[in-house]
Amino acid sequence: MTYADLLLFDGRVWTGLSDRPDAEAIAVSGGRIVAVGTTADLFALDGPDTRYIDLEGRLATPGFHDCHVHFAGGCLQLGRVQLKDAKDEAEFGKRLREFDRTLPEGAWMRGGRWDHDRTFGGALPTAALIDRYVANRPVFLQRYDGHMAVANSLALRIAGVTRSTAGPPGGRIVRYPATGEPTGVLQDEAMGLVWRHIPAPTAGEIAAALPAGLALAARMGVTSVHDMLGDGGPCLEAYRRLDERGELPLRLNLYWPISRWQEAVGVARAAPPVSADGTPERIRLCGVKAFVDGSLGSSTAWFHEPYANQPGDCGFPVVEMAELAEQMHAARAAGLQVAAHAIGDRAVSELLDAMDGPQHGLRIEHAQHIRPQDVPRLAEAGVVASMQPYHAIDDARWMAERIGEARCAEAFPFRSLLDAGVALAFGSDWPVAPLDVMAGIDAAVNRRPVDGTYAEGWHPEQRIGVPEALVAYTRNAARAALAQEDLGTLEPGKQADLVVLDRDITDPVNRDAITETSVVLTMLAGTECVPHAPG
Repeated sequence: MTYADLLLFDGRVWTGLSDRPDAEAIAVSGGRIVAVGTTADLFALDGPDTRYIDLEGRLATPGFHDCHVHFAGGCLQLGRVQLKDAKDEAEFGKRLREFDRTLPEGAWMRGGRWDHDRTFGGALPTAALIDRYVANRPVFLQRYDGHMAVANSLALRIAGVTRSTAGPPGGRIVRYPATGEPTGVLQDEAMGLVWRHIPAPTAGEIAAALPAGLALAARMGVTSVHDMLGDGGPCLEAYRRLDERGELPLRLNLYWPISRWQEAVGVARAAPPVSADGTPERIRLCGVKAFVDGSLGSSTAWFHEPYANQPGDCGFPVVEMAELAEQMHAARAAGLQVAAHAIGDRAVSELLDAMDGPQHGLRIEHAQHIRPQDVPRLAEAGVVASMQPYHAIDDARWMAERIGEARCAEAFPFRSLLDAGVALAFGSDWPVAPLDVMAGIDAAVNRRPVDGTYAEGWHPEQRIGVPEALVAYTRNAARAALAQEDLGTLEPGKQADLVVLDRDITDPVNRDAITETSVVLTMLAGTECVPHAPG
């Protein structure tokens, strides 16, 4: 007989299984679930060394996956200047000046995550504006979506960006119409003109920044992240340093840049996803990340019709679609999963066109804007729609100005996708949006914009239920990382990754209190990530 080394009892256990969703207790041995059932039945598995956690009626669910993060970048951003919520230019400038005093001489100022719709009434910042506050060090500040940045004059000079500099394929240099001089704003691939001159963070610097992000993930009940790596190697080295020291309370599913898919094959082969005893490794290289277009907020998402506020401009692809199709085919043939970023409706259409038959394991990242006729195509292709619900309630502040009210009705179509049979997997896109699962669930369920408008929900016909949102953060999320054999549900044989909440968010009475819900326990393989248990 197998004795449990851990029993969680007297709770409401939401298993994530459609045929038997509810139970009262969970028995764990050796980091895996050995039984799920009633409290009375599972106490038959207790032994002399069993540890007990009384759930006291609280809700236990599978550990949450955040299906789309830039984890190392988010951890580094915690220590950089914060500009997203600056209410106006005065506050923006004050933060720049104050942060400037904290940096060593000659160091670049990075980060920012500015929001021009909030701070500047929709106008873009410029190099001249940044120069008013920080002129004596190079400054490169990204918009919060990461698809547009503003550089100060010194940074532009270092990079050699002038009126005669051509915009690169897949990018745009924003210019003053009268003179053709760069304003300082660079979109998508044009950011690389300056980026390549900025010293990259070392693996040691990344490792030093990780603990703050790991603690945040544990507080939010996140036991697995799907990390859309931007720089590959240094991040992996930093993660491995913590894992070797036993300081990695999180599962990291990594996606390498698709342009380096051959390198990713070598990394994956050198580090199998499971150990010799069948235990999943904390760090897995799942596949590669591709881009089709930019973002709506930066007006670089690729649409079939022009932007409402930029006549004649439909956005643009950041890659040649024929080249992307070849890379996707080569990566998949080599055994790598492909996660492809597509935000605008044409980006989604063109990505579907580039596919060759059903695409088991393929993920469309964001999939924010989809023409109704393309919704069933996602189901037919068998792709996972990896979406970020919080973007819906954040972008709703200014979306109609970008694309008009009619196309807003096609944005973030959670209900339509589910009804068509498309698997949804949810995440945050941290640090673009908060690493906060409850905020994401609330956004999917209630669709109330962050500015307080639409009390009954923004396009409420696309709302989904709490259980459906939980599936997107658990069972479907594990499927999205091809980890469904070990993770995503609470059932015998699975890893004991679980979360305990202080209220039952599946109860309709708590629908308006989802964001007030706290995680009181996070466990990874039966070990607490947050050092306090309910009770």
